[in-house]
Amino acid sequence: MQYPASCLFSPMQKGRIIQSTGSWYHVDTGDEIIESRLPGKFRLSGKKETNPIAVGDFVDFTVNDDGSGNIQKIHERENYIPRKATHGKRGRHILVSNLDQACVVQSVRKPQFKEGFIDRFLVTCEAYEVRACIIINKTDLAKKQDTAVVEDLVALYEDLGYSIITTSIHNQQSLEELKELLKTRTSAFIGPSGVGKTSLINTIDPEYNFRVADVSTSSNKGKHTTTFARLVPLSFGGYLVDTPGIREFGLVNIEPWELSLFFPEMSEPREHCKFSNCTHDHEPGCGVIEAFENGEIALSRYKSYLGMLDSLK
Repeated sequence: MQYPASCLFSPMQKGRIIQSTGSWYHVDTGDEIIESRLPGKFRLSGKKETNPIAVGDFVDFTVNDDGSGNIQKIHERENYIPRKATHGKRGRHILVSNLDQACVVQSVRKPQFKEGFIDRFLVTCEAYEVRACIIINKTDLAKKQDTAVVEDLVALYEDLGYSIITTSIHNQQSLEELKELLKTRTSAFIGPSGVGKTSLINTIDPEYNFRVADVSTSSNKGKHTTTFARLVPLSFGGYLVDTPGIREFGLVNIEPWELSLFFPEMSEPREHCKFSNCTHDHEPGCGVIEAFENGEIALSRYKSYLGMLDSLK
């Protein structure tokens, strides 16, 4: 495992967080994995985040007599993926850090994909400078009416410059495409429960047999089987973080006036807006509204934008 230059000259041991279970953190040194704790001073200083340390973080630590570790320093992150804190908590939750790319995983059916989730994920990646890709899984469950919808999705996001692939654990060619996408990179799978994130890992890398569960027949929603994020090495090269399923992807630290900055198709049209603080939902002389009316911005994307704008207001 490679470490940033900032880690190389510390007198303490160095490692990377590969798993967090709440009170304990698994630190990979490259030679061994040390179960470590985080001193209370870090927890008290993490006012903006619900978790002061995330999977993917590089750390310095010392080793106790019993073989456990004490984390002494958290290195500055190159990037990270945050989401709005849930369960009534304030601030943000860091899902994973120090990535080459983050992949949003959705399924054709069981559960059915949500374009709004994809778009919120893409906005977050744009805002936090993380390369984004899209995986539409479970194509083996696609019915006749789904085919055209998926094809339109692929065309839409490819035109916007995003990598998007369709996969099925029963389609070897699609799995080879997925392996090529992940090879040599540090990636993360992020998406709702039940879309098949863990099943994809089990299938593309025979070294792993993580627990999976069927989608609930009553709610058609996934059941939580991955309860914590974990970073694993891939036998064909690269690293992958499997994250717990999330139903909502709340935006954080984005102001209403800057939301359009993170929609690539709005970059040029917004330059023609009459007002510099235009929010592109009602103002006269709006270049984005004009572009949408001329068919230059997809209806689904503009609806996603308006939905996000309303939540930010």
